[in-house]
Amino acid sequence: MKSIHRLIVRIVSRRTVQHAIFWSVTWLVLAIMYGLNVPGFGHALMMIGFFMPLHMAYFYVISYGGMPRYLYTRQYLRFFAFVLLCALISTILFRLVEILIADPVLYEVIKKHDKTFIWHKLDGTFNEQLLRYTYMLDAFEQANLIVWIAVAIKFFKMWYEKQQAALEAELIVLKGQLHPHFLFNTLNNLYALTLTQSPRSPSVVIGLSEILRYMLYEANADVVDLRRDVEVIQNYVALEKIRYEERLDLNLSINGLEPGQRIVPLLILPLVENAFKHGTSEKIGEAWINMDLQVKDNLLKFKISNSKPDQPAKKDPEENHSNIGLANVRKRLAILYPSGHQLRILEEEDIFAVILEINLNKRLEIGPI
Repeated sequence: MKSIHRLIVRIVSRRTVQHAIFWSVTWLVLAIMYGLNVPGFGHALMMIGFFMPLHMAYFYVISYGGMPRYLYTRQYLRFFAFVLLCALISTILFRLVEILIADPVLYEVIKKHDKTFIWHKLDGTFNEQLLRYTYMLDAFEQANLIVWIAVAIKFFKMWYEKQQAALEAELIVLKGQLHPHFLFNTLNNLYALTLTQSPRSPSVVIGLSEILRYMLYEANADVVDLRRDVEVIQNYVALEKIRYEERLDLNLSINGLEPGQRIVPLLILPLVENAFKHGTSEKIGEAWINMDLQVKDNLLKFKISNSKPDQPAKKDPEENHSNIGLANVRKRLAILYPSGHQLRILEEEDIFAVILEINLNKRLEIGPI
């Protein structure tokens, strides 16, 4: 409970600071613009200060009253009527502040600098000034302009947060797909070894537990050390070599790894899984896989190619899930490195190749997943 309370306090405090900055900047900008017609910047600040409480009250009534009650619940006609009512009331209040406070004060300020100054806006009785439609239209414009700029900013912020939440939710789903998919493939490998009562089965269990420990605990971070992610790939390759022994011609080259290089976890491993599943397990006779990983100037290039089955594999109940790894990687790259990646898939009669390039500096900040 204490941690939740601290989180709420932190969020509220941050929001309060953001709002205070926005209204302070608004006050300053309006004073600078208004100050062109008022002698002295201090007087301009004072004049705008008369109207700031009205602007703020109008905004918060719309944002935290009308929008949650009507807009979020899709009562659009009621929301439209609510906005019109608020606009009318704010216009009248703005005009009242002008007549009773701002205009008399401004008149006295200007009169001190220009004894001959005459302001016809103050002519007439209170009712005559209030009902003068030209000044009422000016009041409507001034009362609504700033508030609806603020509301527009709030709408944009809401849209952005909604997009971020949608991306976070999709990434969570993709991560949820990745773990069972990996486990399913590796357990199949282990099952194949146990059928032959291979003495290497215990080594596979130990290796699998090490990889799963990484996936369950370390891979939950937004980014991980690239060397650690590559180490897991090497462990996975070692497990597969145990299974295929001399039936697989495997080449793995790694160059350019340095401390400080960071990457979103588990983007490369599904490509390796895919090569073993569709390039070796379905291959009759000798199979081969070539992998090359290079990093230079934070640009990662990973090329992987594998032999293809001599004959098309028979369809089975798992066929619908056969390409989940590649599809998963493609979606995660589109979300996390939208402008910082290239994924090319090349397929010929006897070769399947994937070329992945990632600019490690161009990860999109999504948030904790």
